[in-house]
Amino acid sequence: MNLFKSILIILMLTSCNSTENPDKKTSIMNSKNLKDKHITYKNIEFPSVGVTLKGRLYLPKNNNKKLPLVIMAHGFSATINGMVADKYAEEFYKAGFAVLLYDHRNFGISEGFPRQELNYWVQCRGYIDAMNFAYTLSSIDTNKISLWGDSISSAEALTVGAVDERVKAIVVQVPAFGDNEVPFEKSDEMMKSIKKILLNEHLESIEKEETTTMAVVSPNQQNMSSALKELTAYRWFIEYGGRFNTGWTNSVSFSNFKDAPKDYHRGIAAVNLKAPILLIVAKNDEMEGASDIIAQSVFENINQPKEIVYLDGGHFGMLEYPSFLFNEASKSQIEFLSSLFNK
Repeated sequence: MNLFKSILIILMLTSCNSTENPDKKTSIMNSKNLKDKHITYKNIEFPSVGVTLKGRLYLPKNNNKKLPLVIMAHGFSATINGMVADKYAEEFYKAGFAVLLYDHRNFGISEGFPRQELNYWVQCRGYIDAMNFAYTLSSIDTNKISLWGDSISSAEALTVGAVDERVKAIVVQVPAFGDNEVPFEKSDEMMKSIKKILLNEHLESIEKEETTTMAVVSPNQQNMSSALKELTAYRWFIEYGGRFNTGWTNSVSFSNFKDAPKDYHRGIAAVNLKAPILLIVAKNDEMEGASDIIAQSVFENINQPKEIVYLDGGHFGMLEYPSFLFNEASKSQIEFLSSLFNK
């Protein structure tokens, strides 16, 4: 009977969605949900690939000085509300950085259909369109724009940093650069093709291939297969995604453009990177597609100023909040950007 009750609880959690409309507009964060009641943000939105992406703009008081900006997007299938990316945004805000934090297309509060569909190139384009939006903001120093990514969005930030010279710094944590050796010798040719895709103003009209929807995580692969098979992923997504009003759903599908390179390696952009970068890597990262050995190889092939920090805790240790690992990761990231931008 106890086992039966446990299974019921698990099934309820894995099917969870926000019980409150995540699109509800508020201009200032509800201070009762924050330890620091002085943290505020504005809801923002901007166009990308034919839909509207939505998120938050954190603007510290700056005495009329233009602010360096950190553009942030969540990792694989997550959302920006309550799944710890927002906590990193708050740390940057407290350190004097403006932050633009948004949900990828088809996820969270952003528009797009099919819901929960992940297209790597569309998500990369989201970063580019976020920069386009940032250029319209009078309070932002456009010479001090950095990209932040976690897991799969780390690879996306790297890709964008190799094709868009407006990126002045990149910060990535637990980067999902893959598990296979990177063919860096093909980088120049590959990135020309990628740049053509990402700068296409009609990206939504390109023919694509789609997969069926599957669970993001599952406690038992025999009963229900999932995109992420590791139990650490299951525990983290159920704990953080299952919280009130995150907007997270335990489902995901994938799409790819038919004309996109089929053999694209997510770390290959390292050779063409145009900005300084910090990598925060989990020692012995347990997640498929996030090899710390490959991350080291990517780091070694970057020709821009670079730093790498190794932390324990596995793939999700830095996404536990509050925690020592969160503090260490956020501190390293703030110090890196502060040194670059003379803060």
